[in-house]
Amino acid sequence: MAKLLLRFQRYFRRKPIRFFMLIALYLTAGSLVFLHASFTGQTRVPEHEPSPNSRAGDGTEAKYLGTAQLGREVKNAPETLTTARRYGAWFKSPSKELPGRSKVGDYGGTWSRALKGRNVREKEEDRGNNSSEWAKYIGCYVDNTHRRALRGVSFFDYKKMTLFRCQDNCAERGYLYAGLEFGAECYCGHKIQAANVSNSECNMECKGEKSNICGGVNRLSIYRLELAQESARRYGSAIFRGCFRRPENVTLALPASRVMKNMSVDRCVDFCTSKEFPLAALAGESCHCGFPTTLFTLHEREDEQLCAQKCSGEEFESCGTAKYFIMYQTQVQDNRCMDRRFLTSRAKQFIALASFPGAGNTWARHLIELATGYYTGSYYFDGSLYNKGFKGERDHWRSGRTICIKTHESGQKEIEAFDAAILLIRNPYKALMAEFNRKYGGHIGFASHAHWKGKEWPEFVRNYAPWWATHTLDWLKYGKRVLVVHFEDLKHDLFIQLKRMVGLLGIAVLEDRLLCVEGQKDGNFKRSGLRKLEYDPYTPEMRKTINGYIKTVDTALKLRNLTGVPEDYYPR
Repeated sequence: MAKLLLRFQRYFRRKPIRFFMLIALYLTAGSLVFLHASFTGQTRVPEHEPSPNSRAGDGTEAKYLGTAQLGREVKNAPETLTTARRYGAWFKSPSKELPGRSKVGDYGGTWSRALKGRNVREKEEDRGNNSSEWAKYIGCYVDNTHRRALRGVSFFDYKKMTLFRCQDNCAERGYLYAGLEFGAECYCGHKIQAANVSNSECNMECKGEKSNICGGVNRLSIYRLELAQESARRYGSAIFRGCFRRPENVTLALPASRVMKNMSVDRCVDFCTSKEFPLAALAGESCHCGFPTTLFTLHEREDEQLCAQKCSGEEFESCGTAKYFIMYQTQVQDNRCMDRRFLTSRAKQFIALASFPGAGNTWARHLIELATGYYTGSYYFDGSLYNKGFKGERDHWRSGRTICIKTHESGQKEIEAFDAAILLIRNPYKALMAEFNRKYGGHIGFASHAHWKGKEWPEFVRNYAPWWATHTLDWLKYGKRVLVVHFEDLKHDLFIQLKRMVGLLGIAVLEDRLLCVEGQKDGNFKRSGLRKLEYDPYTPEMRKTINGYIKTVDTALKLRNLTGVPEDYYPR
């Protein structure tokens, strides 16, 4: 060893330039590693915790309204963390370590905690690797590009695919089967159209969940979704839209058609699917296909009894009449509103899409991007949202390349940084539960029963319920130009409410594009209702407190000549 070191020393004495170059390369590499660590890991702060300014309020507005005093101080609030907010100093760090905080440098910690919570939940509910309470493992099947085993919708995630996620998405769309391939590809369908092979050929672990198997190379691990049977039996592979009066000009409104002697829902839907149309209209023995347009908006539904004529090919189904059409939405994607891009010139004003966490901000961003064709930005950075197609997530919020900016902030300084805002408000009972599920289960997952029954839920309600009220009060008080949109109104009357939102953004959008959005409204971040709690998590004391906050917000809205909160905010 001594001889080797001596030779090394003599070599660099003869070649001093090479020695200094080696040192320079070493220092450069070290600097890059340090900068990367500080950028991705060491500047982490809670994404959804109010900023210090938002806590410093004196609550005078609550006193003025004659309602319960709203606590502005959040103490010991455990919070899922993300990368640093993109404002102020990059090296700003929290003054206090919060419970449940991930380690420094734990990039993607949100997803890790989601998987950990998912594993805990599965253990509690005795969910095996090959079956669950609502999905049964069928077997391993051949699958390739020439002949698909499952021919419904499909999606891919080569980083974070899990067994539960695939099953949940297929069940939500009414399919009978869910299949996984290559550890990352999910396929849905109503029929298995391939040969069964040995289970040993499905041996690849899921990309986001190493404890489960997600198919193999050209092999699908297929599961039967028990809870999807009722939906599939009623609607097949399509979504029932209702009974509608025949449009004035059928050939323009629904350009493709065919007369079918043995008419059935499946036959008409299959025909329109083959023609690549998202709408199938049954009119007695005629099947029409098309897109939702201003000629046929699907906004004026009729009594279903007017369409109650039995199908000639299936006596238990209704096929409509010559004057009243039964409408179904096929699995064909309407591509008229799927294009998205960054603004070609820098935005002249910064518009916030503000909401309390759990109020549907991500869903609203999805709708806005489809309606305008432009990416939305964020006050934060969420890697999982970026991977799902929200490309504006990586831009600094003041870059000017995005149409609006997501924010959960409620401090005066943060609010006054925006020129206008869309303020999204949701029923606090629903918003709190949605944020609790996101916090412990990810964007489309669920908190485990242990979290609901443990100390986490009461602490969460105690810390977050007052923030739900102060968030709205602050935006109403400090916002320069605020458009209030209730989540419930957006859900029930999407076309009108989305038109209001786009109007504030200053974008001229064709109504056909908005009609396209209605058919694509769910997106990839809708949490399925299959796993709803079987009990009420709110205690009488919690309800009394939350009802006081609802009254405060309702009064504040009415004082500004705005519509108060919807009636369903109060529990019945």
